[in-house]
Amino acid sequence: MLWIPFTLFAAFMQAWRNAFQKQLSQHAGAASVTLARFVLAWPLAGLYLWLLYHWQPAQALPAFTATFAVLIVAAAVSQIVATALMVRLFQLRNYAVGVGLAKSEAVLAAALGVFFFSAPLTFLGWLGVIIGGIAVWLLSGLRRAAGQAVPASTLMTGLGSGLAFALTSLWVREASLELGMAFPFGAAWVLLLVISLQTLLMVGWLGLRNPQELVSLWQRPGLTVLISLTSCLGSIGWFTAMSLESVALVKTLGQVEVLFTLMISVWYFRERLSQRDHGGLVLIVIAAVCVMWA
Repeated sequence: MLWIPFTLFAAFMQAWRNAFQKQLSQHAGAASVTLARFVLAWPLAGLYLWLLYHWQPAQALPAFTATFAVLIVAAAVSQIVATALMVRLFQLRNYAVGVGLAKSEAVLAAALGVFFFSAPLTFLGWLGVIIGGIAVWLLSGLRRAAGQAVPASTLMTGLGSGLAFALTSLWVREASLELGMAFPFGAAWVLLLVISLQTLLMVGWLGLRNPQELVSLWQRPGLTVLISLTSCLGSIGWFTAMSLESVALVKTLGQVEVLFTLMISVWYFRERLSQRDHGGLVLIVIAAVCVMWA
């Protein structure tokens, strides 16, 4: 049951990371905001891995395979795309609605896991995923936005972000399993390699296409540090949880992030949201209980 506390911790960190990214998105482009997630996270991931080996020095180094390399590249690129699309959502609609659209990830991960990753779910697992999806709809602001005719571009951007995040999670889990290392070393190696590759790709891309985007990050070092720190801590939680349990169950429980998001949206951004739907809160709890029992 270790995956449960890791998931809750990851959801809390991710809610704050998204909040800081929304702030930065008001002053910088989507590419530089995406880079902020990775640029200072890789040394933290390296420190985390070093501490693990200091804790258990007898643990052997991993044996990397071609399959593992492909999974790392696929996960790194997919997460970059997912983050860029989410930043775009922040610029199209308010914070809560943007996150709500991207949280289609859990349902998409469940479907993809069953059909393409040999990750079947029990009845309780599917019940939790479906209830969780309904709860996100009720709590995120999507239901209220539905009456305002959400533009197709916004909807597609949200679903695209959710799909890319789902694929990232599935490939991360496959990469951790491919290493076959003891807990939590496989997840830590995947985290370090994915974040390092993402940093190299984003710095290289922006350096060639738009160096000014790099400058905009260094002009706001406080937000950049906060985004990288919360991103790395959240990723440690997600990657570790997904090395222990199926992606669909982890991401369904991780939908408690929506509750953190709503609190941040109201208290931190002072955004105007209608009264919280108590039925949605109950559904989140029911979905969480279903996936934990599953």
